[in-house]
Amino acid sequence: MLGATIAQGANETGLGTFRNWEAYTFKERGKTVCAIWASANKSEGKYTKRGEVVMFVSHRPWTRQKRVHEVSFEAGYRFKPDSVVTITIDVEKKFTLFTEAETAWNNTAQDDAALVKAMRAGKIMVIQGVSRRGTKTRDTFELFGFTAAHNAINKACRVK
Repeated sequence: MLGATIAQGANETGLGTFRNWEAYTFKERGKTVCAIWASANKSEGKYTKRGEVVMFVSHRPWTRQKRVHEVSFEAGYRFKPDSVVTITIDVEKKFTLFTEAETAWNNTAQDDAALVKAMRAGKIMVIQGVSRRGTKTRDTFELFGFTAAHNAINKACRVK
């Protein structure tokens, strides 16, 4: 997914780099998608091979569900079936995402909104998961620049 999402080709428009976070738009079914992403600043775990570790937040306000502030986490490996990912922001705020293949998602739009609100206010985000082989991982993302990047996609997609 990372390659497909980031490398949208000629229809991608960069909105800026905000510290570790990249903001951009691209066309999907003729409609504009606004998204931000960042790679983990630090990845820990006893693994020999792992793909890219990336956090995304995207807006697709034109969908029937009006999907905005949608969070997805690409682990760079296949998750253990029926496992969850835990996200901790600045030690005190905790969130749980369900996993499917290499991606983790929130259960509801309300969960997405709460996580994005915490990311906007936070400094450090730590994500812990387990691979299908049982390898535990811990990925750290700095949230500096997240709010500015999020503001850029909010403006581009006219999301409040």
